[in-house]
Amino acid sequence: MTPFSGLETFIERHQRLFVLTGAGCSTVSGIPDYRDTDGNWKRVPPVTYQAFMGTHATRQRYWARSLVGWPRFGRARPNAAHQALARLEQRGKVEVLLTQNVDRLHQAAGSARVIDLHGRLDVVRCTGCAHELRRAVFQHELERLNPAWAGLEAPAAPDGDADLDAADLSAFAVPPCPRCGGVLKPDVVFFGENVPPARVEAAQTHLAQADAVLVVGSSLMVYSGFRFVRAAAQAGKPIAAINLGRTRADPLLCGKVEQPCAEALGFLLPDAPRA
Repeated sequence: MTPFSGLETFIERHQRLFVLTGAGCSTVSGIPDYRDTDGNWKRVPPVTYQAFMGTHATRQRYWARSLVGWPRFGRARPNAAHQALARLEQRGKVEVLLTQNVDRLHQAAGSARVIDLHGRLDVVRCTGCAHELRRAVFQHELERLNPAWAGLEAPAAPDGDADLDAADLSAFAVPPCPRCGGVLKPDVVFFGENVPPARVEAAQTHLAQADAVLVVGSSLMVYSGFRFVRAAAQAGKPIAAINLGRTRADPLLCGKVEQPCAEALGFLLPDAPRA
């Protein structure tokens, strides 16, 4: 790793930052992350696209957990890390903010130059006819069909999920698409599913125009995000990271700050309370 003069200097030195964010940005907002400091899973990996589409029982399990987890997820608000990155964009320093998160908290904090690499959890889409529903509307339908589940409490899990492993899900009703009767799925990229090509191409275009990469709160263990860092390294662009623990890109970094994201970026919000 080449000498690193510090995060603040890195940011000041580069005018067009390609910012790539992950779950570490949102943990202070109450959304748990998936991995530990070694980059290993803390829990059972998320459902795959193939499993979700393959069986009704898997969809029952997914939507039951989501019904219970959504209210807490939906109440999440931006923290100082999101606010600091929005301030960085306001200063004209952000070429694009590519987020692996699906919580839309960057947009809620005021960031506008955002690509949601893995989609957004506040939208539900039909896999057949592409009909779109707001997640809040779908939540009402889930609760209407499954009133015994409404208000149920369970430990929070990442991305609007909740731990219900011991529950009997055999009678859980999953609403079909109101337009065509097809399978409804959150408008996010599941494991085993490809990121839409247009989204990847847009990010690649911005990366080509950027002069440096800043990774914030991601271990980069998922290839869909790591590939942009690898491409930046191949292009000779400097890369810095803020992350608690190991990242897949450690050998490619010119520097890393091992602090919580809000704390590391606090200098961008000198008058704001730290999250």
